[in-house]
Amino acid sequence: MSKKIRKPIKNEKDFSSKIVKILSQSPNKAFNYKQIGAKLELDDTKSRNQIIKDLKILAASKKIIETEPGKYLVKVESQDYYEGTIDMTSRKTAYFICPDFTEDVFIPTNNLNRALDKDKVKVYVYNRRKGKRPEGEVIEVIERNKTEFVGVIDIQANFAFVSTANPKMYTDIFIPKDKIGEAENGDVVLVTIEDWPKRADSPFGSVIRVLGKPGEHNTEIHAILAEYGLPADFPVEVEVYAQKIDTSIQESEIAKRRDMRDTLTFTIDPKDAKDFDDALSFKKLENGNYEIGIHIADVSYYLEEGTILDDEAYQRATSVYLVDRVVPMLPEVLSNFACSLRPNEEKYTFSAIFEVSENAQVINQWFGRTVIYSDQRFAYEEAQYIIETKDSTIPVDVSITGESYTVSDEIKNATLKLDELAKILRKKRMANGAISFDKVEVKFNLDAEGEPEGVYFKVSKDANHLIEEFMLLANRKVAEYIGKQKKTFVYRIHDEPNEDKLIAMQTVIAKFGYKIDFRNKGDISKSLNALMEEVNGKKEQNLIDTLAIRSMSKAKYSTDNIGHYGLAFDYYSHFTSPIRRYPDVMVHRLLQYYLDNGASVDDEVYETKCLHCSNMESLATNAERDSIKYMQVKYMQDHQDEEFLGVISGVTEWGIYVEIVSNKCEGMVRIREIKDDYYTFDEKQYALVGATSNSILQLGDEIYVKVKNADLVKKQLDFHFLRRAE
Repeated sequence: MSKKIRKPIKNEKDFSSKIVKILSQSPNKAFNYKQIGAKLELDDTKSRNQIIKDLKILAASKKIIETEPGKYLVKVESQDYYEGTIDMTSRKTAYFICPDFTEDVFIPTNNLNRALDKDKVKVYVYNRRKGKRPEGEVIEVIERNKTEFVGVIDIQANFAFVSTANPKMYTDIFIPKDKIGEAENGDVVLVTIEDWPKRADSPFGSVIRVLGKPGEHNTEIHAILAEYGLPADFPVEVEVYAQKIDTSIQESEIAKRRDMRDTLTFTIDPKDAKDFDDALSFKKLENGNYEIGIHIADVSYYLEEGTILDDEAYQRATSVYLVDRVVPMLPEVLSNFACSLRPNEEKYTFSAIFEVSENAQVINQWFGRTVIYSDQRFAYEEAQYIIETKDSTIPVDVSITGESYTVSDEIKNATLKLDELAKILRKKRMANGAISFDKVEVKFNLDAEGEPEGVYFKVSKDANHLIEEFMLLANRKVAEYIGKQKKTFVYRIHDEPNEDKLIAMQTVIAKFGYKIDFRNKGDISKSLNALMEEVNGKKEQNLIDTLAIRSMSKAKYSTDNIGHYGLAFDYYSHFTSPIRRYPDVMVHRLLQYYLDNGASVDDEVYETKCLHCSNMESLATNAERDSIKYMQVKYMQDHQDEEFLGVISGVTEWGIYVEIVSNKCEGMVRIREIKDDYYTFDEKQYALVGATSNSILQLGDEIYVKVKNADLVKKQLDFHFLRRAE
């Protein structure tokens, strides 16, 4: 068999990086120029002379070490050698994210060396000249971010390939014949990468599960969950364990708790909610103040540490709210029944009880385990009706019971007083620098088969704000109570906004006549609030809301309390939703432990748990977002012949993104599809500019579009450009 010979590598920088890469892959073995030449598959004299020359240069610059004449080792501490993560683009190139660099390091396609998106890698950085973006090459994949992928299988005679819809997954996955399993050609499958041989163009994998046929509703929803490694069902043994839990209310347990069953208590939740994890109690005190209880389902009473049920809840870390279903953190026997604070049932709760003055000042506070009895269940719409009309009779078109009914004056008056106090709390919070993001949420009316019949927008009103303010109060006061004791705790933290993103946002909003005040962080929050108010109801509202949210840091869980910028709180935690969030379960456990005078726990153990919960929250958010995109595409499939008014929400060199005003569905108009001129991308103006007419298509412009293609698998909409709005 003839030896494979490669053409000489002409670029010296490429040559040096490849030498360092070879040495780095075997850091304890010394190589001479012949061995390196063999690794590079080069044996011509010119190339070997270049290798010798580069070895001398690298040794002189102390990037490698000459251990004996002609033999070299990599210098592991080399300043050109870094660890970080890969951020893939949709164009098969990537950026290397590393705290040692103020700007991300560009990784060309041919330097990825089998690294995939979000992998932890070791990179050799070889271009650090002033004024030039640094470039690098992956020399080792330290840890895969994920090994399981969803895609469509293409079966050949003796093998198969799986291609994914993920634009950041730049390679197909090769499946040997004996690892195809029961998959049929064209199926959507979940595969795992098992190996990626050095000379192979694609990784080798096997089919784990067949998800169904592309485009089918259940297939696509399960594909979304599988793509993010989220479970669709509970393991049988977990369900069996949960079913065996004694969920009856015991007198012996009641005796250990503060008995609140005789205090007026009610819940306010979405009309389609099944898990009610918070309730409010209300009592007027003789001194004129009010006793307000925020009662939270006592999940930690049922969820014992170290059990398979607790392990499963921790691994999930959160419930996932897809557009047509909820994938709960806890089995239904707990989430919808035992822990759910349903009306006219006694329930175990963990409570934060406050004595509050007429001007919403907290006079006294108490935390601990309680037992409650909910007198009434309200939907937000019903509570809103009481707030707006001051009327006790809920009309049939608002009632969740399907018929008109009358609430007691006691409940009506409690609702109105809680609304008054909540508005005072909200006003104080805003005055302290909190930022109000009441972004419009897109919701779908679904038929019995889960098909979208219509779109509506969820907008927060007074009833939503009422619940929000008292939940915020409980979360803040619990965190403050432990935080001031300087004991390890689980905080919900939010850093200050990214200034570069704010500056970029300012460039965009200036086109609409708006501006942000950058003088200090207080001015930034006030000016953002003013901006949100000013754009309310305008065509550019959703675009600017989105830009503002993207400029913010992401909230996360941590034992290191830096406060919560968006809420303007020095102390903040999550205490109020343990049915659907595991951090709240940890908070309940720690709070009870500290109430019992326990010593501070190990912060490293809890920081690891916080990181896991933050990561799972991010995956769940991405899955939820994908399910909305999927349903939007599905909805638009049935409206392919209609014209829609849209707003340009993004501009790139390959086209414009357009958001339809009436339903918030977003799609793309490719630049080549705009026929009235030849357009090019002007990066400074965030616009497409016509070569002949100089006409501009920019962010916020209104245009008419029509559906060109609705791809359920890729969750992508493509539009035809029809005309500009008059």
